[in-house]
Amino acid sequence: MRQTAPTRAPLHRRSWLALAGGAALLAGLPGCGFALRSAPKFAFESLRLRGSEGTPVAQELRQTLLINGVRVFASDLPASPEGETGQVVLTVLTDQRERSVVGQTASGQVRELQLRTRFRFRLANAAGKLLLADVELLLERDISFTETAVLAKEEEEATLYRDMQRDIVQQVMRRLAAVQSL
Repeated sequence: MRQTAPTRAPLHRRSWLALAGGAALLAGLPGCGFALRSAPKFAFESLRLRGSEGTPVAQELRQTLLINGVRVFASDLPASPEGETGQVVLTVLTDQRERSVVGQTASGQVRELQLRTRFRFRLANAAGKLLLADVELLLERDISFTETAVLAKEEEEATLYRDMQRDIVQQVMRRLAAVQSL
């Protein structure tokens, strides 16, 4: 005598309840103010970048602005042929990387470093009216250090600096998008 395996319904009652509950949760998210982060919308279409333009943070900021549809003019370039100088002027006041020793062994060997990226800027309209007063962004990361793995630690340090750079650019972009009027 041969036995057949019992057949199951595709979805049990509990599965239907879980699906319905999940759908209700997702349907309620827009009502609570939740929204995925979208591309920023700016009150300006063009920007003149002044100050430390050759630093890694300023270069990434320039690229990110271009990707988001903002025309970026360098401070050393004259106005465009159409007379465009930029609706706003972003002045980079400070863009520096710092590295300091925060931990040592009893024999004086370095065991822990602190990496810092400091970026300070201001935003004004073309007439000189201040839209964002001096804003300083400071990011810090701690990193352990071993003399036996110097090359690996240098790569880790470079990676941490790149991550801090991206984070600073995103913070600047959010602050620029918060400007409502010129």
